[in-house]
Amino acid sequence: MSTLMAIRIAVFYVLLGLSALIWCSLGFFVCPFLSFPARYRFINVYWCRFALLLTRVFLGIRVRVTGAEHVPAIPCVILSNHQSTWETFFLSAYFQPLSQVLKKELLYVPFFGWAMAMLRPIAINRDNPKEALRQVATEGDKLLKDNVWVLIFPEGTRVPYGTMGKFTRSGAALAVNANRPVLPIAHNAGKFWPKDGWGKRSGTIDVMIGAPLFAEGTGPRAIAELNDRACAWIAQAQHQMGALQEAKPTAAPTPE
Repeated sequence: MSTLMAIRIAVFYVLLGLSALIWCSLGFFVCPFLSFPARYRFINVYWCRFALLLTRVFLGIRVRVTGAEHVPAIPCVILSNHQSTWETFFLSAYFQPLSQVLKKELLYVPFFGWAMAMLRPIAINRDNPKEALRQVATEGDKLLKDNVWVLIFPEGTRVPYGTMGKFTRSGAALAVNANRPVLPIAHNAGKFWPKDGWGKRSGTIDVMIGAPLFAEGTGPRAIAELNDRACAWIAQAQHQMGALQEAKPTAAPTPE
């Protein structure tokens, strides 16, 4: 990494941190008086767009979206691979209003967590997986009925660029039980914004949006099959953009 790029990264993080502090502090006092859609735009859309602007100006990271015509008119469950922080910024600004699954502990972070708590997140306790699954199902269903997009990273955590983690079925289960499709999204953000470290690379992130996938039936088998299809599509899309050497999906096995 060049000295100039290191300086640009440092300036980026300083400005990102300061903007988050100012935005979240202001939102903490303003947003309780706004409707949820207006609150979401104020906190998430405007700040995430600002974060993406900083990313473009200081880091030279741009985005190219294909498949935007596949986005349905009615909110559904979004399933995306997870490689960095960038896709959280991008998807939060691109789909609105949007809720996502996050660790409950994040809501206790001063200002940032308090602002996030006003955006109707699905805050789970990862130490209790069974309760977390029930929470995603219950709260996610209510959010979808309120016309809120639900973003789920089925890999559960960020994975290194060039790999895929095992897909959990919580997103597919939510879609099947709520009678909504899943919208598969693939990207190669980790190539330019790695999951570990502060290093960044200039370039264009590809985001591919697939056609909505509908379950064929109900019950555990339909959930597993839908999850398999979403996993296979995301794997194939990453392979197509050069982010995977082989398009090998890693979904959970289908129950007997």
